[in-house]
Amino acid sequence: MSAVLFRALRRGLGDEQIVRRPDDVYRSDKWFAKGEPLAVLFPGSTGEVSFVMRTASRLGVPVTPRGAGYGYVGGCTPVEGGLVVCLDRMTRILEIHPRDFVAVVEPGVITGRLQEAARRKRLFYPPDPASLKDCSIGGNIATNAGGPRCLKYGVTRNYVLGLTVVMPDGTVVPCGGRTHKNKTGFDLVGLFTGSEGLLGLVTEATLRLLPLPPARAVLSAGFATPRAAARAIQAVFSEGFLPAALEIADAFTLDAARAFQPGADFPGGKAQVLLEVDGQPESVRLESLALERLLGGHGALDVRRADTAEGCEALWGLRRLYSQSLKATGLKKLNEDIVVPRGRLVDLMAFASRLRKSSGFPIACFGHAGDGNIHVNIMVADAENPDVRKRADGALNQLFRQVLAWEGAITGEHGIGLAKKPWWSEALPESARLLHRQIKSALDPNGLMNPGKFV
Repeated sequence: MSAVLFRALRRGLGDEQIVRRPDDVYRSDKWFAKGEPLAVLFPGSTGEVSFVMRTASRLGVPVTPRGAGYGYVGGCTPVEGGLVVCLDRMTRILEIHPRDFVAVVEPGVITGRLQEAARRKRLFYPPDPASLKDCSIGGNIATNAGGPRCLKYGVTRNYVLGLTVVMPDGTVVPCGGRTHKNKTGFDLVGLFTGSEGLLGLVTEATLRLLPLPPARAVLSAGFATPRAAARAIQAVFSEGFLPAALEIADAFTLDAARAFQPGADFPGGKAQVLLEVDGQPESVRLESLALERLLGGHGALDVRRADTAEGCEALWGLRRLYSQSLKATGLKKLNEDIVVPRGRLVDLMAFASRLRKSSGFPIACFGHAGDGNIHVNIMVADAENPDVRKRADGALNQLFRQVLAWEGAITGEHGIGLAKKPWWSEALPESARLLHRQIKSALDPNGLMNPGKFV
């Protein structure tokens, strides 16, 4: 089979686009599981991707799509071997149109690069995953990536107007378009956005842009406890404010960051609230001052406000250290991007405290408090030890079941992939899981696209 496969692939791809002994990096993402692909392919166009998929379909070879590999759930791990199709050669920003407010890009474009290119034209691409300097637009679309600005601006799906998708049999399907409203047929763009590489390969995306807000301000406040911080966040909403971003961090997270970056200007206390407002200069000034008073009146130990680009980036720079700081503790970070209804934020922080005591594991909570998407990180000292892993899985069971009991979700940004596959049957009722299987079977009848995952 391998000889036939590689002879066929060479007919449509150059030898430099076929790597038969790939580096270890292509066997996994940021999760621990690894696969063993026959080869990694690096197509450079929609036509080449279509050729690869036609060849794989004809020979019955599994295909695992891959973006930049910055996922956290094993979504691009080739668990059944076959071919990894890596799209990081397709890196062109084809168009940024100031009057249509759209960008047309290939899937390998790095998110931060698109944001900067839009900013130079006084345009704004809001989705901002924490890995924006490394993750690709194709991966963002595959997982429906979010980030801090989801609160005001929404997730990746809200900015995808059109897609070019290569189906499992190699058929090229255009979906959507470049208009900001479009109700022609089913929402195929929405179907493929967040499909985790199970239904097709995106080779081009038309993305919605917004006018760039001319002003912004960031506030960082320290609190005595995470519950006090969570109550202050509820007060922000109760008073009618809608920040662009609203984040929370607990004591373990702050302590790890302080140890990682001694002398940095982290807030005092055992919890942090970080929020950003944007808009016109005068409205931003008035709103940020009002929020500074509100946080102070709801228990903030100190509040720092920045209204210059440099000052805002300095405060966000500290926030972006959190994940790296937790890794630097030497503990394995089981990063769970759960979501609870907004009204359950205080309950979640209290539950995390109880789970910390009952499980014996340190737990670090930080993330997007404004929309209830908190990264609950169970910190494990010896993750390879079967007994330790069993205890950790028990803690995860408790976490996920409590979240579902609150009508929350087991993932808000990272997807199901492999990491959350054990909880898939609890996350959705059988009727919804059946519909997933029916859609998968209709579009990929031979089950070749990203096999071994949750469907």
